[in-house]
Amino acid sequence: MKPVETVNYSVLPNVSYPHDIRKLNLAELNTLAREIRELIIKTVAASGGHLASSLGTVELTVALHHVFNTPQDKIVWDVGHQAYAHKILTGRKDKMYSLRQKDGISGFPKREESEYDSFNVGHSGTSISAASGFAEASFLKKENNKIIAVIGDGSMTTGMAFEGLNWAGDRKKDLIIVLNDNEMSISPNVGALSSYLNRLMTGHTVTKLKADLKNFLKGIPGIGDQMIRFSQQIEESLKTFVVPGALFEELGFTYVGPLDGHRLDYLVNNFKNIKSLQQPVLVHVLTKKGKGYNFAEEKPLNYHGVSPFDVATGRPLATSAAIPSYTDIFGTTLQKLARENSRIVAVTAAMCEGTGLEQFSREFPLRFYDVGIAEQHAVTFSAALACEGFIPVVAIYSTFLQRAYDQVLHDVCLQKLPVIFALDRGGLVGEDGATHQGVFDYSYLRSIPHIIVMAPKDENELRHMLKTAVRCGSPVSLRYPRGRGIGVEPDEKIETLAIGKAEIVAEGSELAIIAVGSTVYPALRAAQKIAAEGRSIRVINARFIKPLDEELFSETAGQFKKIITVEENVLQGGFGSAVLELFADKGINGVQLKRLGIPDKFIEHATQAQLREKYGLDEDGIYRTVKEMLAS
Repeated sequence: MKPVETVNYSVLPNVSYPHDIRKLNLAELNTLAREIRELIIKTVAASGGHLASSLGTVELTVALHHVFNTPQDKIVWDVGHQAYAHKILTGRKDKMYSLRQKDGISGFPKREESEYDSFNVGHSGTSISAASGFAEASFLKKENNKIIAVIGDGSMTTGMAFEGLNWAGDRKKDLIIVLNDNEMSISPNVGALSSYLNRLMTGHTVTKLKADLKNFLKGIPGIGDQMIRFSQQIEESLKTFVVPGALFEELGFTYVGPLDGHRLDYLVNNFKNIKSLQQPVLVHVLTKKGKGYNFAEEKPLNYHGVSPFDVATGRPLATSAAIPSYTDIFGTTLQKLARENSRIVAVTAAMCEGTGLEQFSREFPLRFYDVGIAEQHAVTFSAALACEGFIPVVAIYSTFLQRAYDQVLHDVCLQKLPVIFALDRGGLVGEDGATHQGVFDYSYLRSIPHIIVMAPKDENELRHMLKTAVRCGSPVSLRYPRGRGIGVEPDEKIETLAIGKAEIVAEGSELAIIAVGSTVYPALRAAQKIAAEGRSIRVINARFIKPLDEELFSETAGQFKKIITVEENVLQGGFGSAVLELFADKGINGVQLKRLGIPDKFIEHATQAQLREKYGLDEDGIYRTVKEMLAS
C-alpha cells in the first residue's frame, strides 16, 4: 500500500515531531488539525481501523503536544484507538499507510514503536493507574515531568478507572487527567463561559491568591480552620452550580471544564495554565466522535472500527458476502432460544453491536443488560441472576473476559452456576494485534473446575452448542471466531449435543488429526489433499476442550501412533496439552504427538489469513506437518 499523498497540505508537510508543533501560531494549529483529520480519513479508508474515535481527538492531541514537552512529559492514552493523530505527530506520519498492516505500525500506542508511546494499551481503563505510576516515579526520581492521562467517558465506567482516581487523588501528586467526553452535546454558551472561568481560576494570580488566603485564614486563632472549611463549602457549591465537577473535587482533583474539545484556543490556554499547577487536575473536555467526517458524525458506532471504505460515500469497498458472520448467527440463535425460554437473559459490557445483541435488545429490552465497560461486574451480576433461576448469556470478546478471570472462577464456577460465556473473537483476530488476539481462553478457563469449554467447527454447530449450553445447567464457555461462517446449511432443528463427545469427520488409517473450533475445516482440507496422494488420515472434530472425549481419544491413540492436535490457542495449557494430560493419566505410551497452535509469544498485527499461514494453522501448514510426520 502506498503512502497517502500530502502535497496539497500547507502545514502538515513541515510537521514531523512535537517540537515542530510548538513553533506554530493558533491559525497554523487549526490548519494542522484540519489536515491531520483529512489524513486520518484517507488512511483509514485505505487500510481500515478506528475512525470515529481518532477523528474526535485531533484538536486535543494537537493542543497536548503543543503545550507539553513530550516525550519528557508523558501522555498515557486509554485504550489507544483514538491515538492516530498522536502517531502522525510523533514521527510516523509517513508510515500511516502501513497502519495495522503486516510489518506496519500498530493501531494502538506501542512502546517498542516510539518513545512518545509511554505505555502499551488496547484495553479500557488502564490510563489513570498507569499515569499514577509514572507520576510516583517522577516524584521518586526528583523529576518535574508532567504526566497526562487521556481517558474517554466510556472507559470511565471501568472499575479500574475509579480505583486509579481514588488512589491518585489521595496521593496529591502532580498528575493531569483529561476526561474526553464524547457523549454530551457542546453548547457554545456553556463552553465559552466555562472556558473563561477555568482560564481565570487556573491562572497564576488566582491560584496564588487562593493559597495566600488559605494561609491567612489558618493564622486566625481559634476560627481559622472553620473559616477555611466555610470558604471551601462556598467554593464547592458555586462549582457544582456552574460545572459538574463536584465528584472529582471530592476525590482530590482540581476540576477544570467542561471545555469545547474542538476549540484549540480554549484547549491551549487552559493547558498552559494547568501546566503550572503541582497537584492532581481533571480536565473535562467535550468532543464529538467522527468530527469532520459527516458519515462518522451521524453514525459514530458504524465508524468505530471499519474496513476499507469509499470516502465519498462512506460505504465499504468490499461488498458484504451472503454468508453471515458467527456473531450474527449467535445473535439470531439466542433470540430464537429466548422466545422459547423466558429465563434466558443477555449481558454485555458495552459491546451490544459488536457481540450481535442489538436485535435481542430490541425484542427483549427487559432481558438485556449492557453494564458498560465493566467485565468484572458483568460476570458477578450474571452469577446473581443465575442464583435466582435465570440463564445469563454473557456475550464478550475472548480478550476482554481475561479481565474478569477471578469472577469467573470465584463467583460462577465455585458455585457451579449456569452462566454462559459466549466468547466472540476467539482465536486470531487479525489487525488489532497483540492486545486483542483471543488465544488464551482455552488455557485460562479449562483449569477451572465445573466449567464446560467448547468450540464449534462451523456456524451450524454453533447453534447446537448454544442450545446445549442453555440446557446443561453448568458454567459454559462457548468460543467462536471473528468473521464469516463456513457457509454450511443450517439444520432445520437446533439440537442439544452430548457433553464431552467428539465426532469423526473423516476416516483414515495412517495418522489422526484432532482439531477443534476454527481449525477443523483446514485440517479436513489438508487431509483431503493428502488423500489425493493416496494416504489415509482420520480427522476428529473435538468439539469440547473440557471435558474431552476420553473414550474416542484413547481408542484413537491405540489405533494411531502418530497424532496431530490443532487449535487457535496458545500451546501452553491449551487443547493439545489437555490431550497429552489425558494420555499420561491413562498410561497411554508410544504415541508420537505433535501440537499445532500459537507459540509462547504475543501475536503481532496482520490479517487472520496471514497469521494462520505464518503459524502453520491454515490448510497448507497442517498439510506440511502431516507430510513431515508421515515421513518420520
